[in-house]
Amino acid sequence: MSLLLPYALARPFLFGLDPEQAHELTIAGLERTQNTPLACVYGGSRVEDPVTLAGLKFPNKIGLAAGLDKNARCIDGFASMGFGFVEVGTVTPKAQPGNPKPRMFRLPQRDALINRLGFNNDGLDAFIANVQRARFRKSAGSKVPMLLGLNIGKNAATPIERATDDYLQCLEGVYPHADYVTINISSPNTANLRTLQSDEALDALLGTLAARRKSLAAQQGRQVPLFVKIAPDLDESQVAVIAATLKRHGMDGVIATNTTLSREAVAGLPHSNEAGGLSGAPVREASNRVIGQLRVALGKAFPIIGVGGVMSAADAKAKIAAGADVVQIYTGLIYRGPGLVREAASALKRG
Repeated sequence: MSLLLPYALARPFLFGLDPEQAHELTIAGLERTQNTPLACVYGGSRVEDPVTLAGLKFPNKIGLAAGLDKNARCIDGFASMGFGFVEVGTVTPKAQPGNPKPRMFRLPQRDALINRLGFNNDGLDAFIANVQRARFRKSAGSKVPMLLGLNIGKNAATPIERATDDYLQCLEGVYPHADYVTINISSPNTANLRTLQSDEALDALLGTLAARRKSLAAQQGRQVPLFVKIAPDLDESQVAVIAATLKRHGMDGVIATNTTLSREAVAGLPHSNEAGGLSGAPVREASNRVIGQLRVALGKAFPIIGVGGVMSAADAKAKIAAGADVVQIYTGLIYRGPGLVREAASALKRG
């Protein structure tokens, strides 16, 4: 209960604030208190349940999804919550403010959020500096170190036909510091970004990134796995094309899924008509459907990270049952607090 009680007390205060203000306050608090005795308020022992995917040893099957810590400010704070892996970003080559505020909305009746942040971040140089400051690898002791995923995207001002240049710049920058790199082509909040999921565009992007990864691996003596993050708003034929393209270009895994543009599950609720991506409980079924289709198309051995609507241990188990190997949470952490990490990791360990 020690993990759960402080958040149970903090949540009414945080939910009384504007969602983005609450988010910034939380990130600032984590940044200040990580690696200090105050981290015990949200920290807890990690469930040890190792699994190997894409040549990486994950300490357990519960990770943090990208988007919560866009600038990699709180890697050690999240590590102390017991995550097996943490993904930070999305980072773009240049700093950018993102979309105009307000741009984040709670739908508590459905345990959901809508955001249209738009890759707001401080840019690649600041991101890498923050990653280099993190101490989680040094503090792992004899345990398997938590893994760190670095999520890359394109600047809003970069024309879509030049998007590959941004991804290449980010890949080169983050490569030495990442356990894996995620290519984010599925945010609904950067104009035209999701067109990169289409057949020819995805083929060209992944082909170029795979070639650059090969040269980086030769230079640096290590091959960093590449994962691709896709949307839930895809039909079965689109999923099949993406699956074939991932395999053709030697991608190491897929993350399914990002937020949804659908409003079916929240129709009529306050804020339901706001533009942006919907996350939380309403995306669960669409995410699980895409995971199931990917598993059929990709076969048993291809790594799938499942994300979308994990609000409980049962939801985490349903992701695995749908075909995921490991699971990420984001909105569940906002609604449930750090206790969800251990609860879900323990449930997956028990099977």
